[in-house]
Amino acid sequence: MPLDLSGALQRLRDGRSTSLELMRESLAAARSDACQQVFVREFFDTALASAEAADLLRRSGLPGSPLQGLAISVKDLFDVAGQPTTGGSASLLDAPIAAADAACVARLRQAGAAFIGHSNLSEFAFSGVGINPHHGTPLNPVTRALDGKTRIPGGSTSGGAVSVACGAAWAALGSDTGGSIRIPAALQGLVGFKNTARLTPNEGCMPLSTSLDTSCAVTRSVRDAALLHELLSGQVLPPAGRPLARWRLGVVRELMQDALEPAVARAFERALQRLRAAGAQIEELSLAPLQELPALQAQGGLPAAESWAWHRQRLLTREAAYDPRVALRIKRGATISAADYIDLLQARRRWIAAMQAALQGVDTLLSPTVPMTAPELAPLLTSDDAFFATNTLLLRNTSVVNLLDGCALSLPCHEAGELPVGLMLWNSALRDADLLAIAAQIEPLVSPSIGGH
Repeated sequence: MPLDLSGALQRLRDGRSTSLELMRESLAAARSDACQQVFVREFFDTALASAEAADLLRRSGLPGSPLQGLAISVKDLFDVAGQPTTGGSASLLDAPIAAADAACVARLRQAGAAFIGHSNLSEFAFSGVGINPHHGTPLNPVTRALDGKTRIPGGSTSGGAVSVACGAAWAALGSDTGGSIRIPAALQGLVGFKNTARLTPNEGCMPLSTSLDTSCAVTRSVRDAALLHELLSGQVLPPAGRPLARWRLGVVRELMQDALEPAVARAFERALQRLRAAGAQIEELSLAPLQELPALQAQGGLPAAESWAWHRQRLLTREAAYDPRVALRIKRGATISAADYIDLLQARRRWIAAMQAALQGVDTLLSPTVPMTAPELAPLLTSDDAFFATNTLLLRNTSVVNLLDGCALSLPCHEAGELPVGLMLWNSALRDADLLAIAAQIEPLVSPSIGGH
């Protein structure tokens, strides 16, 4: 894995690199074959100018910004001042220019980020696969380097994750409504952190499901995830306290380990063995509330109801410009009445309370992020049945955390030379600091490589 963001920042502080040198390397990667179809629109010239400004500040002896002019990609859901925001859709190609940055974009810009472009995504962020029929689909560069096959990147933050995996960006600002940060991270051997939704602002970000949407980032390491979370949330994480052996870790067998691909099952069990060998206390847990998930997700659940509210007028006149698979999922919301929606919100609150009661005393749960390695792209382009079956499996484990209003982090747990597999650490709301602290201790035990460490 390439150098991570924290390592690059240390090089800048030590005077071993300049922001402009690192930006030129990022842009060379962004123009490479591995990064094709990653950007809906490019901000390369302004990114170079931001890097030059960061170098000027350091030469002048002024305090450097936290991100020091390094390259960050932005999912094409977030407003960037002076640019349109189109959600990866042909139906919004006439979108107006944004007058101001989205709140998370503004926080990263204030921290010195150099934005290199709006990254590609599943249209309107409504898929865990990462296919986009309007702008093309970014290909998974990590798996292609391993076996030469054309595999999916994972979605919906497909372009953002590829921008990090191929070295074009040090981190990718994206969103996670049902797994859209963690799925592409898992399939590409990256780190994806979905924080408790209320900790980061969604203003200026195109919604999918207002109850579930979370603004967060894909990075190359856990320490980078912690840095981005601090910048996006405006919070300072406390120093790690307890050693790994003093955290209570749980493994859930129901649902989260059903129908695992053999490679995923092997990697997950190997990770658990390594953690136990390092002194981790891991216990098997039963979570009866997981049995209620099918009822909560019937009729498309909250994403269908809330996306229909946002898209229903546009679909009347522009449905032909939508990805038909996305339009189909949005239109499921048309059958959900106001009473059904209110009942669903109340049922979710009861379910969260039951889950929180079941998780009392547990510091983090461990699960495979997704039950498969990255599947090949071609069958999913031509078969709706294959696409929707794959999409459902990709979202199965990750979407539990969004419904829980919780936090989760996916980190790689495969061996070098194997197709990427993600290990998901997760818990209920506002356990973010503990989860990041635990992940930092687990990462060197299970990850194939850690950039810059």
